[in-house]
Formats: sequence, structure tokens, C-alpha cells
Amino acid sequence: MLYHLLYPLHTYSTVFNVFKYITFRSIYATITSLSLCLLLGPWAIRKLKKYHLGERINGYTPATHRGKSGTPTMGGILIISAVLIATLLWIDLTDIYAWLCILVLVSYGLIGLVDDYMKTVKARMSGIPGVVRLTIEFIIAWIVGYVLITIPGFDTSIVIPFFKHLHPDLGPFYIIFVMLVIVGSANAVNITDGLDGLAIGPCTIAAATYLIFAYVVGNFKAADYLQFPFIPGVGELCIFLGSIVGAGLGFLWYNSYPAQIFMGDVGSLALGGVIGTIAVITKQEILLVVVGGVFVAEVISVILQVSFFKVTNGKRIFKMAPIHHHFELKGWAEPKIIVRFWIISIFLAMVAISTLKLR
Repeated sequence: MLYHLLYPLHTYSTVFNVFKYITFRSIYATITSLSLCLLLGPWAIRKLKKYHLGERINGYTPATHRGKSGTPTMGGILIISAVLIATLLWIDLTDIYAWLCILVLVSYGLIGLVDDYMKTVKARMSGIPGVVRLTIEFIIAWIVGYVLITIPGFDTSIVIPFFKHLHPDLGPFYIIFVMLVIVGSANAVNITDGLDGLAIGPCTIAAATYLIFAYVVGNFKAADYLQFPFIPGVGELCIFLGSIVGAGLGFLWYNSYPAQIFMGDVGSLALGGVIGTIAVITKQEILLVVVGGVFVAEVISVILQVSFFKVTNGKRIFKMAPIHHHFELKGWAEPKIIVRFWIISIFLAMVAISTLKLR
């Protein structure tokens, strides 16, 4: 909005030229969403408490989590609101990629909102039936994939990390690939969201990492120099990603141990879905396995645990899955697990960024 209102004024004063720069708008989108979360956080916590939207602790978590019961949840509404406001203020509103990300952010957030509502207000342990939830998620992801292949200049190839000229074209299977990436990412973050600040930390790191990739892919000179596919318009996603970084940091102020608020499914599904969407748009889908290594490890731990349990008639690999609960039951303090997972996320982000040159 500000881009459209203020940049045209550069013909009267050169000071308004700053609004054409993606770097400038990304910085202020980050500051805007961060400020909104910091300012509105206490109000959101009070409102959630007022309407008794507190976390219900089930029997699938360590006993130490019982003290978290009643902590306000559905804080993802705050994250989504801050991201939307900051994005709409600073982005070029004609950018189709930004609107696709907004679609996923809002729609996946609504799925999570209904899921949280059913768990907290209706006291249903499982929320939306799994098959129903996944079906809706796949439909939305299909829409994203379909729209992408209709955009001029966007093809159905993918980029393989560490290889300059290896860009296999998936052809008719591309939309299926897009659906798996987006839905997989959304649910991986959802599974990870089990400790105070555990999910929002790596999400913020992933957003900051993809901000760099979005800038490279959306900048002709940078893309040409680093031999990445240039995709016009993708650079605007830096503003969107900056908004996520700011909102993530602002939310972490209240979500850090001991948490005053949880983001709930409304936050984890929305953030996970958007990160997957941006990985697809920037053509760094494969690299998401590295950037989101913590999320991948959490999902794999659940798959291994369930599979081994069924095959061995009751035996377990981990004390409890997802794997962060395993470390809790081993006696690790919750803050230690959280910070160590953040450190791993930062390390993996640096590895991912290094692929800009290691090709």
C-alpha cells in the first residue's frame, strides 16, 4: 500500500525513491510486524484468557507438561495478523506470488483455527478428523501449484542443490510435487510445536534463509551471477518473509520459556504451509530438507516410532515421539532442548546458504 501511495511521489522528491527498493521495504516490514507483535502481545494474551482459550494437555506428552495446561493458545492469530498488516503495507500489491503466499497463510491458518477451537472449546482431543484436514490442505496446495504453472516465465523444473545445471523438469507431476512440499511442510512444523518457542525459532530462521534466496532468484544480476533461475516478481517475497521474521521474533518474546502464549495449530500450520510455498516459488524445494532439518527430524522420529511399534508389537525406539519429548524424558531441561534445536537450525541455515556458491 505504501509502495503504491508514496513511490509515485519520487517525481516530486527523490526521498521517495527509497520505496522502490526491496531491501528498504523488507527491513521496515520486519520492523512493522515485530512492533505489532510486541505491542499487541499482552492484549492478545488477555483476550485469549478471557474467552478461556487455553491449552489442553493430553496424555501423549511428558508429565512435566501438565503445568502448561490453561496457557493461552491460538496465538498464531497474532502472528498472521502482524504478517498480513506488514505485508500489505510494504509490498507491491500487484505481485501474484505474494497473493499466493497470503492465500496459504490465511487458509491454513483457518484450518488450524477450527482445529484449535474444536480442541479447546469443544474439548475434542483430535480436533478436525485427520482425513478431512489433509484433504483440505491438499486442495489448497493444488490451487497453488495450478496457478504457478499458469504464470508466464514459471516452469515445472526444480533446482538440485550443489549442481549448477541439474534442473529436472517434473512436467505433469509438478503439481503433485508442490502439494507434497506444502502439506508436508505445514504438518512438519505442526508436529514440532511441542515446547515453548521450539517451532517459532526454526520457522523464523527458515524465513530469514529463504529471504536471501528470494532476493537472489528475484534479482536478474544476482541470479545470473550465481546461476540460479531468474523469476520476475519473486523478489517481492522478501517483504513477506521479512514480515514473518519480525512477527516470529515478536511472538517469541511471549512464547519463550516459560511461555505466556502458544501459537497453536493456527500458527504452526500457517507458517509451515507458507514456508513450503515459498520454497516452491523460489525453486528451493529440495533445500527445504536442509533448512527445515529440525522439522524433518521430528517427522522422521514419529514415523520410525510408530512403524517400529507396530512391527515389534509394542517396542519403541524413543522414549517418546516426537524426538523433543525423548530428550525431555532423558532428563534434559526444556530450555536446553529448545536452544540446542535453535543452534542446529542456524547451522543448517548456514549450510543451505552456502549452496549459493557451492554449485
